Amino acid sequence: MAVSYKELGFVNTRAMFTRAVDSAFAVPAYNFNNMEQIQAIIAACVDTQSPVILQVSSGARKYANQTLLRWMGQGAVEMAKEISKEKGLGEIPICLHLDHGDTYELCVSCIETGFSSVMIDGSHLSYEDNVAMTKKVVEYAHKHDVTVEGELGVLAGVEDEVSAAEHVYTRPEEVEDFVSKTGCDSLAIAIGTSHGAYKFKPGTKPLIRLDILTEIVKRLPGFPIVMHGSSSVPQDAVATINKYGGKMQEAIGIPEDQIREAAKSAVCKVNIDSDGRLVMTAKIREVFATKPEEFDPRKYLGPARDALKEMYMRKNKDVLGSAGKAPEIIALLKK
Repeated sequence: MAVSYKELGFVNTRAMFTRAVDSAFAVPAYNFNNMEQIQAIIAACVDTQSPVILQVSSGARKYANQTLLRWMGQGAVEMAKEISKEKGLGEIPICLHLDHGDTYELCVSCIETGFSSVMIDGSHLSYEDNVAMTKKVVEYAHKHDVTVEGELGVLAGVEDEVSAAEHVYTRPEEVEDFVSKTGCDSLAIAIGTSHGAYKFKPGTKPLIRLDILTEIVKRLPGFPIVMHGSSSVPQDAVATINKYGGKMQEAIGIPEDQIREAAKSAVCKVNIDSDGRLVMTAKIREVFATKPEEFDPRKYLGPARDALKEMYMRKNKDVLGSAGKAPEIIALLKK
């Protein structure tokens, strides 16, 4: 039986992106696969009064079970209310989003199980087929007031079930036609970010193509732009992983100052997944190495959750600029 996202307490991305464009910040889009990750995300976003997009990939849905993930998402909404009440803080808007949906059927399934936003990634297809698939998803999603993210260009790298050997920059001359023909609500672009932890080699200067972003903004003024593959690969986490038995040499990500610069422009959604994985793994490895007698999952997953929360809070405050923006979005939603 189909369920509406509104019944579960989620919101779609329209009000979030309206405020993000007007106030020059980006909404954090954090991926989760398990309880500790979602606890950290919600606790961090309530404490910083930030809106948040909870992202579920196709791989995460298979790993954790689609029904369980939906209930975890609904539980996150209730958890946010509890923390807000306990601390005397305002409510925060939460969106449940499908990350890198690759088929029409998957998008429909997510919409029918309470997702408030979906991404249809047709970037691996020809331009014409990408337009056709995105338009088909938009037509179905909009009947249910669900927002849709499309993608133009290809990000290199590997993360979850998404992989590409080469980077293909978004062509600014295509964006107006794509948005017009598909009716999508936001557009993921390729400007030099990439999936996974191994984005750049040591000794190179990572640069995202802000010139391409500027040209896209000129062609689509005020339209919500999305940056995938935006983890910065914190070097302290990489060092900790390697210190305690890991082998993560040559892992370098996107400089946070460049992400902040993009967030001040039209980029209103920034996807971050690998950073969370690294921070969590680093803390778990540290506990295993320094407390080899420990076998209680709470004693290593708990510290990992706390480390994640700290990272998400810092991202909201210092990188994305989303801290303190939740009240503005809630007010807009209540109009």
